[in-house]
Parts: sequence; structure tokens; C-alpha cells
Amino acid sequence: MSKGMFSRPAGKLAAMEVALVLAVLLMAAAGVEAKSKLKTCSKGWECTDSIYCCNGTISDFFQVYQFENLFSKRNSPVAHAVGFWDYHSFITASTAYQPLGFGTTGGKKTGMKEVSAFLGHVGSKTSCGYGVATGGPLAWGLCYNHELSPSQSYCKEDYLYPCTAGVEYHGRGALPVYWNYNYGLIGDGIKVDLLNHPEYLEQNATLAFQAAMWRWMNPLKKKQPSAHDVFVGNWKPTKNDTLAKRLPGFGATMNVLYGDEVCGQGDTDSMNNIISHYQYYLDLLGVGRQNSGENLDCAEQEPFNPTVQPASS
Repeated sequence: MSKGMFSRPAGKLAAMEVALVLAVLLMAAAGVEAKSKLKTCSKGWECTDSIYCCNGTISDFFQVYQFENLFSKRNSPVAHAVGFWDYHSFITASTAYQPLGFGTTGGKKTGMKEVSAFLGHVGSKTSCGYGVATGGPLAWGLCYNHELSPSQSYCKEDYLYPCTAGVEYHGRGALPVYWNYNYGLIGDGIKVDLLNHPEYLEQNATLAFQAAMWRWMNPLKKKQPSAHDVFVGNWKPTKNDTLAKRLPGFGATMNVLYGDEVCGQGDTDSMNNIISHYQYYLDLLGVGRQNSGENLDCAEQEPFNPTVQPASS
């Protein structure tokens, strides 16, 4: 055999190859670690140790005066939760979810749209506005923090979250929570005993916003999307979703949150009221309703979780 690189003893060659592979792996690991460190940011107390924090924080684009503009009539004498809701409670609640992408996914415009979408639901569900109300019907969000005249106790037999004696589970909060099992589930999610103390959601605005944000960020069932996912583009519809006309956008957030209570019912007032609040807030934040996005409604969407199961063939 001629002299040269191929005349190197096999043992030494194998050892060199192993050393080279190890060196490459170590360099790759170091590169991944460095890359991950670069992608993780903290922005004060509001958003910590997350890749999403690198995109900025909600208070970068949504400040006190804008909150006041969106909910300008909430402390009017005729409102039913005067002095309860405030900007600080909203931002404080959001610190648990900004590191997970709430209002911090993508750029500033996407963040503004998500905050408008979330608050559009909140404003619609807590409004006491009506057609000729001062300031218009869309200026009265956060008028309530609980249901004033419950028609029932909203207690249903449930193995995981049984009703507590003497406790009523009527609507409370920013996205009103109903029924014992929903209080139990959300309470577990935010680590607060709402099953035994549902009244916390009408006593503490930060908790009320936090419960609503937990519901926005989490699906009801595994393998289903959250409202956050369908809005910011994290969710890719399956073939069945497409056949059911469930597509990413604001319309699907209503499907996730309310199912067939709002969706699949055609062009209804309840659906349009939620959309109107969302677009009104987009205008007030300077994004503009022309940027509402595709698939704005859910008029023809089949619900993710129908309340009545179709009969089997």
C-alpha cells in the first residue's frame, strides 16, 4: 500500500473519527444552548424568561388611557361594578400569560389584535349598553362583574367538581364563568379554590381577568385548540375542521369559547355583538377594523363541542 492518509493505522483512524464526532456534537450543543439563551428575554415584572417576551410587552402598546377609552362608561353611576375593573388588574393578571404568548406572539400589530380580540369578548359579555345608551352601546363593557338575577344555581352533578353546599355557580368574572365544573376546572388552572369560593371572581378584578385569560389560553379538551391558538395562527385545521367550516380567525374564538350557543346559528345578534366590540376596540387602538382578519364570524361553523350530540346512523 502506498504511503499517505490511507496508510494510517485503523485504530488511530477510528479514535480520530470518534473524537471528531464528539467535538461536532459538543459544538452543536453549545450552539443550541447559546441560541436558546439569545431567544429568552425578560422585560421587567411584566414578562419574564420567555421567547415571547423578546417581542415586547402588552404595556408597550396598550396603556392606561387606552383602557379608559375602551371602557369609558364602566364607572358611570348606572353601571353595576363601579370602581371594580381597572388597567392595573388587567396587566397584573396578564403577567402569567404574556410569557406564554398572550399579547406577545408575533409583532406589535398581532399583539394589539389579540388584546382587542380578548377584550372584545370581555366587553361584549359584561356590557350593559343598549342602542341609545350614552356614548353608544359599545362603550359600556365591564359594566358588570356578576350576574344580577340568576335564574338557577348552576349546580350539576359532577364527579371531579361536586357542588359545595350553599354555594351558587352563576355567572361571575370578565368572561363570566357558569356551573360548578367550570369553576372547578378554571380554579385548578389558576390555582385558586373557585369551586368552594366562586365569589372571588366578583371580589378581585385581577383574579377575574386571570380566570378569563386562562380560558382564552387553554382548550377545554385535549387535541383541540385554544382561543389564543386559533387567533394567532398556532392552529392548523384538520380535514374534518375544514369540512365543518372551522378556520383560523376571530370567528373560531367564539366557537372555542361558546360553541353552539353562538356558532352555527346563522347571522345572529349575539354573534354580531361580539364582533362589533372587537372591531370597535381595533379602531380605538389605531389598528382599524379593516385589519380584523379573515374568517371573522362563526355563523356556519359546526361547534367543536356540540351540546347535543348528533344521532348515530
